[in-house]
Amino acid sequence: MLLTAVKLAPALAMGNTVVIKSSELAPATMFEFAKLIEKTGIPKGVVNVITGFGDPCGKALTTHKDVERIAFTGGPETARHIIRNSAENLSQVSLELGGKSPIAVFEDADQENALNGITAGIFGASGQSCIAGSRLYLQKNIYNNFLDKLVNRAKKIKLGNPMEPGTQMGPLSNLKQLEIIEKNIKLTINQGGKIKCGGKRHGLSNKGYYFPATIIECENHNLPTAENELFGPILSVMKFETEEEIINKMNDNQYGLSSGIYTKDLGRGLRVSKAIRAGITFVNTYRLISPSAPFGGMKDSGYGKEAGIESIKDYTRIKTTWFNTSDKPMSDPFTMG
Repeated sequence: MLLTAVKLAPALAMGNTVVIKSSELAPATMFEFAKLIEKTGIPKGVVNVITGFGDPCGKALTTHKDVERIAFTGGPETARHIIRNSAENLSQVSLELGGKSPIAVFEDADQENALNGITAGIFGASGQSCIAGSRLYLQKNIYNNFLDKLVNRAKKIKLGNPMEPGTQMGPLSNLKQLEIIEKNIKLTINQGGKIKCGGKRHGLSNKGYYFPATIIECENHNLPTAENELFGPILSVMKFETEEEIINKMNDNQYGLSSGIYTKDLGRGLRVSKAIRAGITFVNTYRLISPSAPFGGMKDSGYGKEAGIESIKDYTRIKTTWFNTSDKPMSDPFTMG
């Protein structure tokens, strides 16, 4: 696993903080980010971009005695190594990991609104988002009609060069991810999944890692595309009947980052939101982000928060200082009265 670590000196964070991203594209991006930081006037040495593999680079950073804080974005397996490494110095750790976010559409939902939200949630950024709404549950009475509308919408998405004005969806970031998607789709089909649209590499694949908007009808959410994070434009669709049933299904996954609910019954929206074990729930919308709102998950999606006042608390430590404001000396602790 290739890592990019940004080391923040005490001027910007609690003690020495290491922010680690695991990605093949991260180094080039972070080098450009470092140039921008330098232009802001932040002194050299406060922010340092370090690239390398998990061992020795990541291991050295996460076990070093001078590192008090570690923030990691990546996958659960790498996160477990980081937690073990942090035991060497008892560093404070926060983890922003993967997601397999469920969205439930109830029969009373505004269907046009839901179609737009689902499209944005899974096909925006080619599905390369940790909060991508990749598991879709449709209530039984609207299942067929809604699915037909969604498939027609997905088929019209224009795939192409991100630099061209008419493009609506660009390529995947790397070949490895494309191959993982193809493998999971093949396994899902073998286990009974049905391709409603997409499912195979696009003709543009000779110019990049292009994969079309794909919708797969699944009998249950234990099929590979419905269970595993794919980080691509792959939507697994299933049906449900009752509120209790959908809560159980939405919670039945190792991840717990994001979730979505579409219903005109706000009471139901609140009940289901409270019952879902996810750090974020969107009701009648999806994929909204704000620096003022906490961002983070639970279960295998990690812990700790990015953004919001909670993130400030994550990057600071409370310290208590007592002052004696009296001119008189403290009383003798061994004299009574």
